[in-house]
Amino acid sequence: MLGLPGLGVPELLLLIVLALIIFGPGKLPDVGRSVGRAINEFRRASTEISREHTAPLKNEEEEKPNEA
Repeated sequence: MLGLPGLGVPELLLLIVLALIIFGPGKLPDVGRSVGRAINEFRRASTEISREHTAPLKNEEEEKPNEA
């Protein structure tokens, strides 16, 4: 479904119900928004780190054919 192995519809419904019980319907949108922002920030940081590490490798690969 969402790329989460072993997590089906019944499990997701249980998690949603538990979240409603714990946080309440008023706080749940705020919690969801905060989680979404955290995931988005993590993705940006991981993309930036991967670009920083792959850029020097690409530069080295571009220079090698010219030397041969």
